[in-house]
Amino acid sequence: MDVDKALENISKDTAEIIEMDELKELIKRDKKGAYVGFEPSGKIHLGHALTIKKMKALQDAGFKIKIFLADLHAYLNGKGTLEEIQETAEYNIKCFKALGLSEDTEFILGSTRMTPEYMFQVFKVAQLITIQRAQRSMAQVSRDETHNVAEAMYPIMQALDIHDLDVDVAVGGMEQRKIHMLAREALPRMGYEAPVCIHIPLIHGTDGSDKMSSSKGNFIAIDDSPKEIKKKINKSFCPIGVTEDNPVIEMAHYYIFDEHETMLIERPEKFGGNLELTEAELLDVYEKEELHPMDLKNTVAKYIVERFEDAREYMENN
Repeated sequence: MDVDKALENISKDTAEIIEMDELKELIKRDKKGAYVGFEPSGKIHLGHALTIKKMKALQDAGFKIKIFLADLHAYLNGKGTLEEIQETAEYNIKCFKALGLSEDTEFILGSTRMTPEYMFQVFKVAQLITIQRAQRSMAQVSRDETHNVAEAMYPIMQALDIHDLDVDVAVGGMEQRKIHMLAREALPRMGYEAPVCIHIPLIHGTDGSDKMSSSKGNFIAIDDSPKEIKKKINKSFCPIGVTEDNPVIEMAHYYIFDEHETMLIERPEKFGGNLELTEAELLDVYEKEELHPMDLKNTVAKYIVERFEDAREYMENN
């Protein structure tokens, strides 16, 4: 295996990797594993798909991939009854398969690992962490303004999951960073290896808010119909001349220019005719206000519809 090429592929479009040298050594191993955890709480959208792209890159580098459906964590975080959450988990698994993970990907429901041995380990980790540290770790992922005991349990369980699942790499969005740092601190104190942590940037919501979220309704789901995708993108926040924190520009970056060197913008001659642009050229003409937001939106919608065609077909036929 070309270690440098694998490292470059894994590193692409990451917010950070802690630590890069540790990851390089892991890639050289014959046996290695990586996991990402998701709360089963709604639709699988473009933000989740970005994380699955990273898992596929790790899979290509020889990592055994485990997808952890954190039903108990979701329950602790007030996302519904356990029955409702587990039903959502089954739908989520179908979505992740639709995104192209290989057949040997392992999907694990958190509640199936709730053994006496696991709980004893949770208690041991809990002895190492202050309640204040646990609350700080959870603050970025909890939507509650008030804190309860269950919230403090969440980061303890997540830190232990990394060891319990026998993986070397933990992947997550930047909102998971504090929990991952807690794991890197606590697990070695119990005699376990600290995980390499890979953090994925958060895609802005279609409304321009900091995070695409199914609970906010500001998302594009991987199984949305072409009509729904076009409607959502046409209504998306996309200020004239602004490329930073622009969700439509981000969609182009992550889901068009990752596979295409140029993007074809089709428009009538009276509005300037067609444009075929690299990503750098797109940013330049948009910042100069030489491209109308609706032309950008229509083009991005077309590519997104094409990009997730296979996923939609899988969801319809399975």
